[in-house]
Amino acid sequence: MDEDKLLASLHPLERQVLAVLNKASTPEEIERLTKLSEVEVMRALHWLKNKDLLTIEVKETDVIELDKNGSDALKNGLVEKRFIRTLTKPTKIQDLATTIKIDPAEINVCLGILRAKQAIILDKGIVTRTKQADEFLKNESLEERFLKKLPIQSTMMSDEDKSALESLKKRKQFVKVEAKKARTIQLSDLGKKVAGKKITDNFAERLTSEMLKQNAWKDKTFRRYDVALEVPKIFGGRRHFVNEAMLYIKRIWLDLGFEEMEGNMIQTNFWNLDALFVPQDHPARTMQDTFYLKNPREGTLPKELVKKVKAVHENGGDTGSKGWQYAWNEKVATENVLRTHMTVLSAQTLAKIKKEQLPKKFFSVGRVFRNETLDWSHLFEFHQVDGIVIDPNANFRHLKAYLKIFYQKMGFTDIRLRPAHFPYTEPSVEVDVYDPHHDEWLELGGAGIFRPEVVKPLLGEDIPVLAWGLGLERIISRYYKITDIRDLYRNDLKQIREMKAWML
Repeated sequence: MDEDKLLASLHPLERQVLAVLNKASTPEEIERLTKLSEVEVMRALHWLKNKDLLTIEVKETDVIELDKNGSDALKNGLVEKRFIRTLTKPTKIQDLATTIKIDPAEINVCLGILRAKQAIILDKGIVTRTKQADEFLKNESLEERFLKKLPIQSTMMSDEDKSALESLKKRKQFVKVEAKKARTIQLSDLGKKVAGKKITDNFAERLTSEMLKQNAWKDKTFRRYDVALEVPKIFGGRRHFVNEAMLYIKRIWLDLGFEEMEGNMIQTNFWNLDALFVPQDHPARTMQDTFYLKNPREGTLPKELVKKVKAVHENGGDTGSKGWQYAWNEKVATENVLRTHMTVLSAQTLAKIKKEQLPKKFFSVGRVFRNETLDWSHLFEFHQVDGIVIDPNANFRHLKAYLKIFYQKMGFTDIRLRPAHFPYTEPSVEVDVYDPHHDEWLELGGAGIFRPEVVKPLLGEDIPVLAWGLGLERIISRYYKITDIRDLYRNDLKQIREMKAWML
């Protein structure tokens, strides 16, 4: 944009400020010359700075300002001048308090100043005005000139200003010195070019209905619309960015024909672990890994499934397995816990589904709880994305395809499956995705095919069930450029407002 176009786009406040910048270099001086308020001046300076027309240097400095008596002196004149104007005839010192209309406490100060200026003579207790008094009244003193400059930065004072300041400091409540951030304004090369042109306010700010009715707009010059102008940010209501990502994930599975599973956060050990063929002496059941409830401590069990699950654990039941070869304890199974994975819903869904409804596909996205030590990569409360496909014709290649489609839609193009072990799947795999920005593979979940020891007691028949459990937070952190997983839930209003939307 050339200088003329830039000048034509300036706001009226910018024009007023720009017109005086050859005479002023501080916001205070600009306020005094333009009669604008502090807010208006600072707003105009900010706009001009964004247009590269000026620079603003901020330094910590002492600022001298008017105090109570100094403001009074600036408005009504110095008290010593009011004294000498009132003193029209020789007056006894004891009578001054009644004849001179100033604060009695100021009389002695005035006497000292006026004697030093040779404006009065004090003889035998009588105060008499001299010829020099007229000259004193006519000439503006250093102190008066200095008071008119206030407020002023200490770095901007001349030697005369410094002398006046020292004099005024001796007087009560005339000036005060405060440490403030001082701003010095300098025009840039572009600003000097624009300021050197004729600055006029003969611009119409808006097109009104009256202008249209009277065709007056034809004779108007309108201010150019500045599309680069910085405008106030307006934040509308929005979901938390984690919830936005969660809805996107749900949409992926729904579009693939999956049905959503829902259930309680509080579950019995039976559904959380026993039904998934996790032995009762497994480390995952310890207090160090799982949150147990005190109240209610126990829940109810599905009687028709208890015998089947007990048999599978102890000897394999009718699955052809040997089971875990231990005495399964029903009381342990009744203990209530905060669910440690969303796979608990997969087990409950298998128990409800009827064989004539197959094939079926289900997913869940929900909060789970692990007794983890909180750090940059671990939370004790997080979300898991689970899924199952119940289909007599399902196989491992289908499992890999579902996982690949999901991760591609989440922005990861390369995935790999590594052999792993889980008590309830065989084969079992860890799911890794490649992060090209950091040139590394990230572990983001586990998957496999449910074992017969899980499927047969719940479904009544050994049918292939593809299953996966994926950590949501680790999946979405890279998209939001969050390196500390705890930052996902800081509930920082600024972060929530400014976080980019999920747009994959």
